[in-house]
Amino acid sequence: MTLGRLRLDGFLLALVGAITAASLRPSLGGSGGPLHLEQVSAASVSLVFFLHGAALSLDALTAGARRWRLHLLVQAFTYGVFPALGALVLVVGGPHLPGGLAVGFFFLCVVSSTISSSVAMTAVARGNVAGAVFNATLSGVLGVLLSPLYASVVANTAGLSVPLPQAIASIALKVLLPLALGQVLSKALAGTLRRHRALIGWVDRASIVLIVYVAFCDSFAAGIWQRGSISAVVVVLLLSLALFATVALGVVAASRMLGLDHGDEVAALFCGTQKSVANGLPIARVLFGGSPLLGFIVLPLIIYHQVQLAIGAVLARRYAATAPAR
Repeated sequence: MTLGRLRLDGFLLALVGAITAASLRPSLGGSGGPLHLEQVSAASVSLVFFLHGAALSLDALTAGARRWRLHLLVQAFTYGVFPALGALVLVVGGPHLPGGLAVGFFFLCVVSSTISSSVAMTAVARGNVAGAVFNATLSGVLGVLLSPLYASVVANTAGLSVPLPQAIASIALKVLLPLALGQVLSKALAGTLRRHRALIGWVDRASIVLIVYVAFCDSFAAGIWQRGSISAVVVVLLLSLALFATVALGVVAASRMLGLDHGDEVAALFCGTQKSVANGLPIARVLFGGSPLLGFIVLPLIIYHQVQLAIGAVLARRYAATAPAR
């Protein structure tokens, strides 16, 4: 199986290393610290979405646009079923989870689907790759608008100050504008992106690691982790496993009720169950960057990301083994 296992494991190790470094000396990388990394972290958000916009393929979108039942199914789960499950956890588990963790779990549920891993796993499972590209890309575009809208409303009800007008203005400036600029320049940059694909991927992942490092520096400096229990990590892991299983079973059942073929069911499964760290963490940085709870808020997304990769890799191999001959 070639799903970039070493690269993905290296990314996980980098995230763990960033959290560990933040715990050892949080004042060094936190907001107002001597390195002033909060400014670099804010700039990296725009860089990430500029690169996403430059890599956005309109041709691939056009090629996969015709399977409307597949698209409705994926987007309904991404922005309907997932948020409903997140709201359930928020209402039921909120009083029992450390501050910010329940909001973080809801935020995980309103983030867009991945692009790279969902498409790669769809290809390994011999599914509809064009349909996966369309849905993953559409999900990312919708998420720039829907994720902040969902999250800001819930954050305000939970006592975190995220004024919606300011959130929309910040998202427009730091996310939408770089995304649009990247798309405008995509043809001019196509050759450069192909030649330096590895370097660009490294920059993208390094930006995410930096956002995580600054977030956890602020959380450790504020004493959030001393007040909260490390057992929260185990709780989030169990909730993530339950969430993935629930959504995966729902997507498969809905796919078969709609009569989707093998290729579309595979695309629906991997696009409908996955959540993007690359899109989610920068948006969280924009929305909650002023809160010391940011480390708790992004923790569920980080853990779920690893759950979806581990289980998704197993499912991809099983679907490939049962795929009809072409």
